[in-house]
This record gives sequence, C-alpha cells and structure tokens, in this order.
Amino acid sequence: MSLAKRFSRWRDWFPVPSRSSGFALKRWVLLEGDRLAVTGALLTFVFATFMGIATVWTFEMQTLLTDTSTIQTILNTFLSGMILLVSIVVSINSIVLSHDMSSVTNQEDRVQGTIKFYRDLSELTIPGENPTDLGSFLKVMSRTISTRADALADELEGADAELVDEIDAYSGVVSDAAEQLGAVDETSGAEFAILWKGLGFDYGSHIKRSRTIISSRETSPERFEDLIDAFELFAIGKEYFKTLYYTKEVSKLSQTLLIVALPAILFNASMIIAINGQVLPSGLMFGIPLLQPFVAVAFTISIAPYLVLTAYMFRLTTVARLTASGGIFSLN
Repeated sequence: MSLAKRFSRWRDWFPVPSRSSGFALKRWVLLEGDRLAVTGALLTFVFATFMGIATVWTFEMQTLLTDTSTIQTILNTFLSGMILLVSIVVSINSIVLSHDMSSVTNQEDRVQGTIKFYRDLSELTIPGENPTDLGSFLKVMSRTISTRADALADELEGADAELVDEIDAYSGVVSDAAEQLGAVDETSGAEFAILWKGLGFDYGSHIKRSRTIISSRETSPERFEDLIDAFELFAIGKEYFKTLYYTKEVSKLSQTLLIVALPAILFNASMIIAINGQVLPSGLMFGIPLLQPFVAVAFTISIAPYLVLTAYMFRLTTVARLTASGGIFSLN
C-alpha cells in the first residue's frame, strides 16, 4: 500500500473533530495530545473505572479488599514490574542514543553530510530564509517543488494534446500537494503537527509518476529530473527530521519515566507497609467505604509508569506504522 493510500485511510479513520468526537478523541490520544496530558487522562480513566466498579459492587468489593494478603501480592507485583520497566526502557534509550557515540571518522562523515545537505538546501532559499528548523524547511521545499512542477509545461510546445493534458494534470496534483505542505502557518498543534504535515507528503508516488511519464512518453526529461531532485532533497530532510523526532521522543520518554517511577515506587512501598501494619482507613465517604478510594489511589499510582510508557508508545508506534515506507517501496 502506498504512503498516499495510508494517509488517505488515516484521514478516513481519524476525521476532523466536527465529524466525530469519538474519532477526534482517538486522534488526540494517538497523535495530537501532549503526552503528559494523555498520561493524566489514562490515570483518570483507571481511577474512575476502579471507583465505578467499587460503586456498583460495594459490598463485594469491600469483602475483597479486606483480604489484605491479595492486595499486598498485587502491589508487590506492581513494585517489581515498575523497577523492571524502568530498567528496560532506559536500556532501550541507551541503544537509541548509542548512534551518537561513534568513531571520529563516522562523526566526520555525518557532519560533512549535514553540511553538504544544508549547502544544497541553501541554494533553494531566498534572502532572509534560514531553513534550519522544520517549518522553514517545509516552506522552502514547498516553494521549490511547486515552481518546478509548474515548469513542466514550459517545453510542451508542439506536443500532442494527450501528453499536454497528462502533464498539466500531474503538475496540478504536485502543486496542490506542495501548497498543502508549505501551509505551516495554518497548522495548529505545535511542533509535532508540523512534523506530521511533512511526514504526510508522499514524494515516492510522485517520483514513480515522473519516471513513468519519462519512460513512456517522448518528452524532454530535464524538467522532470529537476523535480525529482527536489523530491530527493525533501526525502533526505524528512527522514533526518524524523530521526531527530524519534531520538527526542525516546529521550523524553526515559526522562519522564524516571521522574514518575521514583515517587510511584516510594508510594507503592509505603502502601505495602501500611497494609502489612493494618493501617487502613475506615468509615464512609459519600456512601462509599474509604478503603475503596484508598486502594484505588494505590493501584492507580502504581500503574502510572506503565501508563507513561503507553502514552508515548501510542504516538511512536502510530508514526512508525503510518510512515513505514522507503518512499518508492512500502509493505502492504
């Protein structure tokens, strides 16, 4: 399946909020929402679910929760799982960051490659532009691709009408896509929304279409090659910014997980000690035994590190799945 079809299916799956609040919520959870806000929403959902069950089956839950050995076993399992989870995620983060720890020769090649790419990109800029950030890069590439697409018709004088219509249609499709790519100022959702706009540009299908026209029609390939060069330059920048995003997101995941895990571990251990010492709340609050919110809070905080991981992995895996393409090649 081509990247264009993937994103077409994505738009069908997650339409704009006005069409479906349920799909808008799924879109917010998987992509658009701040990861800390998503984590907070998941924590609220877990706590509300537990309290909802406790409210429906009040006496059954009260009987179950007074079995302190069961609660201790569950909290002990959570404690072991939190420590293991943090160790695994930090190890994965170390593997990701190990890409930056290489020999001098590799570092030199990377720096020279970056400088060469920036030099090539600078040839396309106008005075006052500095395409070192993602938004500026998309604007430069949008203008370049649109200009070169419009130039395809410059050498069609005397060509047959069928070829003229085909290239005009193709030029219009590319220009429209490039215009949407460069509409950075109209994008809401901060940094990730701009990245997502760049990831959604299907340069691979345009390269294939250009090659098809060149090989099947008697037309000068120079203009098409210029357009393909622009697509290739965009592809390099897109994959580079995508790599930077993955590195930054995984680093933020590890940092957030370490910050959340320590209080969760201390709180979990305190709850185990309190339960072992039979220091349990008694009485009622709004008709609900205090023991139920006490245990609900303990379970919710104990599962917080896992929900942090869930919130970040929702977006990382969604981006990876929907952009799993080598440009021209992709898996169905």
